[in-house]
Amino acid sequence: MTRWAVHGTRSLYSSDWLDLQLVEVEPPGLEPFEHHVIRTRPAAGTVITDARRGVLLLWRHRFITDTWGWDIPAGRVEDDESPEEAASREALEESGWSPGPLVKLGSYRPHNGLADTEFHLFLATSATEIGPPTDNTEAERVEWVSVAEVQEAIERGQVQDGMSLTGLLWALASGRL
Repeated sequence: MTRWAVHGTRSLYSSDWLDLQLVEVEPPGLEPFEHHVIRTRPAAGTVITDARRGVLLLWRHRFITDTWGWDIPAGRVEDDESPEEAASREALEESGWSPGPLVKLGSYRPHNGLADTEFHLFLATSATEIGPPTDNTEAERVEWVSVAEVQEAIERGQVQDGMSLTGLLWALASGRL
């Protein structure tokens, strides 16, 4: 197998959140062309479960798609932290609950034809309530939702965020929910 050749990269836009680049690439046996590429920091999320309470979810509005839905706590991994540390920090900031020990569900690249984004997903089977969320912009409400209600929400299209949907489906498929 032959890799695509990269002949050059030009930045079109850069911020703390993403870099948009125009990359000149040459697939084997074809003419070079320019391809848009989005570069981002990795992100991490946690499916938090409790045998009595269910799954801890955030009900939130996503302005980009103008939709409401359930999300797991998640966010970007900062330079000075591991994906596990980011997953724990984001859960506490967004929900007010500190997850118990994290078990890796998996990692994936949701749109590797356009971006280098990598998502890391974890499972916690316990959590301790610390207080109200410190980031009050993340969710309209934070709730424990039964596993049956999570499955119904997925079927009704109320879990549209890719990281949340993947994490919940991985946990369900592995029998850990």
